[in-house]
Amino acid sequence: MKKIILTAAIMLASVGAYAQFAVGSINLQPKVGLNISNITDIDGADPRIGLAAGLEAEYQVSDIFSLSAGAIYSQQGTKLSWVRGGVDVAQTLKLDYINVPILANVYVAKGLAVKLGVQPGFNVTAKLEHKETAAGRTRKTTGDVEDVKSVDFSIPVGLSYEYANFQLDARYNWGVSKVADDNDEKNSVFQITLGYKFAL
Repeated sequence: MKKIILTAAIMLASVGAYAQFAVGSINLQPKVGLNISNITDIDGADPRIGLAAGLEAEYQVSDIFSLSAGAIYSQQGTKLSWVRGGVDVAQTLKLDYINVPILANVYVAKGLAVKLGVQPGFNVTAKLEHKETAAGRTRKTTGDVEDVKSVDFSIPVGLSYEYANFQLDARYNWGVSKVADDNDEKNSVFQITLGYKFAL
């Protein structure tokens, strides 16, 4: 037990060098990347690949701990495909949000941080793209989806690694609120971004 306590103390003492910015500093980080998103509880659904881009600000509270918040434009949704009477049918549900991640970041190794927080999201686009292909000809229609909720909530959890002010961030946004009022489906999003930090 003493060895475990001593080892933990040494690790905590050495963590002070892990944060890349000074205590009390604020940095901004523009970032861009991609989402691999889906909607829970839809049988046969395939992920939609979309853009993630925005800006985050981080305040370095201590040598090992920081708080961050941002605004991320996030293309989410899901895809479905099937065959009906010799016709290939494909649908893409396009749900785009402005997400506001609010994160606690703990630096556990040099440049490496674990992240956990909350994320409200504000829906800006809700469209359903429908395509039918038969005999080499494709017909496509797009319409609005009326029952999507305007505000979404998720819990982001992930890791980031930074080197020379570049930061690679991978997180999972676990949806906790319903996408629409009349079902139990929720957003499920893996997000990978690359950003660059600069101090204010």
